[in-house]
Amino acid sequence: MGKFWTLITQLHSIAGPVLTLLYPLYASVVAIESPSKLDDEQWLAYWIIYSFLTLAEMVLEPILEWIPIWYDVKLLMVAWLVLPQFKGAAYMYERFVREQLRKHATEREHHQVHRNQQQSKKPPNGGKTKKKFVEFITPKKGDQEAY
Repeated sequence: MGKFWTLITQLHSIAGPVLTLLYPLYASVVAIESPSKLDDEQWLAYWIIYSFLTLAEMVLEPILEWIPIWYDVKLLMVAWLVLPQFKGAAYMYERFVREQLRKHATEREHHQVHRNQQQSKKPPNGGKTKKKFVEFITPKKGDQEAY
């Protein structure tokens, strides 16, 4: 049983990097070289979701180290994201990430429109810049006599 357990442990430690990095890297290169854009979206979505997962894992590390099955749960989740039968990354992107991006984009556009409306109501510097420029260009009565 000892050798079998060692083999399973070693396979388990190799499965993580293969599933989370090596296969997605290979599939991303294949997707870039293919004429279809659908596989490009799947792998871009995977890298976005995987980045969020990695960042969350870094932030929550003190909590996650107390959960003994976290690594197994993460492997299952990444397998669902990676495997083309499930297209989990594309699903997660469509369902959650894109929704949040659209929400924040509309908020940003609203703030930009509001800012533009405020700027168009009053000239910058209260019109002082334009007034100084006009005074600089127009000759003064005393300056004309000198020429």
